[in-house]
Amino acid sequence: MSAAGQGVVVTGMGATTPLGGDVQSTWDGLLAGASGTRPLSEDYARFDLPVDFASQLAVEPSEVIKRVELRRLDRSEQVAIIAARQAWEHADLGDYPSTDGGSPKVDGLRLAVIIGTGIGGATTLLDQDDLLEQQGLRKVAVLTIPMLMPNGPAAHVGLEFGAAAGIHAPVSACASGAEAIAWAWRMLQADEVDVVVAGGAEACIAPITLAGFCQARTMAHDWDDPTQASRPFDAKRNGFVLGEGAGMVVLERAEFAEARGATIHGRLAGIGTSADAYHITAPDPEGTGQSRAIAAALRTAGLDPSDVGHVNCHATSTPVGDVAETVAVRKAIGDHPVLTAPKGSLGHLLGAAGAVEAIATILSVKEGLVPPTANLTDLDGDVALDVVSGEARKISLDAAVNDSFGFGGHNVSLCFAREH
Repeated sequence: MSAAGQGVVVTGMGATTPLGGDVQSTWDGLLAGASGTRPLSEDYARFDLPVDFASQLAVEPSEVIKRVELRRLDRSEQVAIIAARQAWEHADLGDYPSTDGGSPKVDGLRLAVIIGTGIGGATTLLDQDDLLEQQGLRKVAVLTIPMLMPNGPAAHVGLEFGAAAGIHAPVSACASGAEAIAWAWRMLQADEVDVVVAGGAEACIAPITLAGFCQARTMAHDWDDPTQASRPFDAKRNGFVLGEGAGMVVLERAEFAEARGATIHGRLAGIGTSADAYHITAPDPEGTGQSRAIAAALRTAGLDPSDVGHVNCHATSTPVGDVAETVAVRKAIGDHPVLTAPKGSLGHLLGAAGAVEAIATILSVKEGLVPPTANLTDLDGDVALDVVSGEARKISLDAAVNDSFGFGGHNVSLCFAREH
């Protein structure tokens, strides 16, 4: 466990998700086992897709940010800005940006932003391509490129706060948000910065993305009740539900946070990354790469497997993915951790998933509560681990692991520890 004054601490959190427009409403929804999955609009009917539901935002960005921001930002950038502002305010970092960037509480030269996304501004690309084909060049928006580039969310948040130490944008599919947090840990441990705003953002619910995932045979289908469709670890699961949202954390060097009197919500004790080098869409069924990521997170945290009481699983609700992850958990930690899978409630937020689920893990450690896995009624016989279902479970936790795995074999595990 990190000694006082050392390591990386969590001082702020922000989110907008299918369960709510902030962290508290999202957390309340997770604890209740609620579902954020809803029917798609009738506009999608003409595409004759095998799915007609998705996990859409609970609060539209138009209810939160200015009209000019709605025009100039892709939806993925809008959700990133919303969650980042919440996290900054939660961390009490003061008015921004100062003349030289940052704020009176953090020098811009010691402030970085790292925000991952899996796909980026896909809806902007599609909309602007339609305009080009139907009405010609002059109708294409001047800001098309800044709106569609995958580093757009990080760039806009970095500009807003005056982050002069670095703005980075990992693109590692569904591990992107967690990888952003991992890179933040590395920058802070290396004493390159004092504060990092890190997380993930995604908003690409569109006919082409739904169709693509359907063709990849990864989507939940044939559910009359959309709220029942995402069911990780359940024997009846048949794929994930596409979602949208953003999650951001403010991470600080512990010494810096303590010196400014910040409220500390937990410690990012360690991180682990690896690659499967196995298949472009399927995980290694032996969990070899995933278990190495989990083991690395424990090693960098200085923890033994017996110290970890909970794993917040990636578990997308696909038949092969869920079981492979449990194999990896057994290899790296053992049979004792209590598991949960937030995607039963949130759907799959792709590049935002790892960050939003990291926040859930931080809160589980802080409050000693593990949310239930929504829709888990008949545990897959190949899982055979303690997966929370039905209602939230009270448990004393000193440390927990958050897993995120993405197409391409990207594996990231984050180890959070209680702040004593």
